[in-house]
Amino acid sequence: MKIVACNSNRALAEAVAAALNLPLTSAAIRRFADMEVFVEIHENVRGEDVFVIQSTSYPANDNLMELLITLDALRRGSARRVTAVIPYFGYARQDRKSGPRTPISAKLVANLITEAGANRVLTMDLHAGQIQGFFDIPVDNLYAAPLFTRDIRERFDGKDLMIVSPDVGGVVRARAIATRLNCDLAIIDKRRERAGVSEVMNVIGDVAERDCILVDDIVDSGGTLCNAAAALIANGARSASVYTTHGVLSGGAVARITASPIAMMTITDSILATEAVRLAHNIRQLSIARLLAEAMRRISDESSVSSLFE
Repeated sequence: MKIVACNSNRALAEAVAAALNLPLTSAAIRRFADMEVFVEIHENVRGEDVFVIQSTSYPANDNLMELLITLDALRRGSARRVTAVIPYFGYARQDRKSGPRTPISAKLVANLITEAGANRVLTMDLHAGQIQGFFDIPVDNLYAAPLFTRDIRERFDGKDLMIVSPDVGGVVRARAIATRLNCDLAIIDKRRERAGVSEVMNVIGDVAERDCILVDDIVDSGGTLCNAAAALIANGARSASVYTTHGVLSGGAVARITASPIAMMTITDSILATEAVRLAHNIRQLSIARLLAEAMRRISDESSVSSLFE
């Protein structure tokens, strides 16, 4: 078993390697003067079970090309099996035709990863579960719910909790955590006027005097979650916190969140935190390194991954 780290989230790759008590495979992943990606694996990988760790986060296209070229290098180096470990799967929000003459980019990226030489994909909290069907190779989709549940129990012990879905599409995700915690569920009914802008219309559920926790998979601009938190407070909630897996946090998202009523936003380290995220007073990170490491060990051992969540 060998682990190759690309450049998108070196810190997470090192934490995963430490959890598995394995060194990272020596490799050079660099740019030519014209920004072409060049990959060279410095160790023999013939017949090995190789895991490539790379989130396709910002800059998404550069990181995706790094992943594809690394997969190709390993395939041509005669690796026995190559698993693409993609903690954050970029382009996942483009999982359907949103209008006439628009692409399904998540399917295109799935095809690219398969053709580049991946035999298996390990990812986390896909934006839409059906993306697994875009691949013609096995896909293991991990969930942050058990990690979030343990953290919520520790941080909110004894409080009157209400789990909240920020939109109708996230109800299944929020209900899974509400069921684990044995607490109530509320839903934010919103109308999106245009991409990146949301308007909260109504809070479905009695949140008065409750400590509310919004649960989502991706926070990008932060507008939806900030509006949802404001709506909860306006409806009498004692506090509004957020748990979301992937902290994309593009543009002015961090400033928007720090100025919002959100008491604390908890994200994972599936995406490398920027300096602004690290300095924000109401954003914190949970590490998924041990969860990824255990899943990788089970894949290598040919044992059950799904039992991680039972």
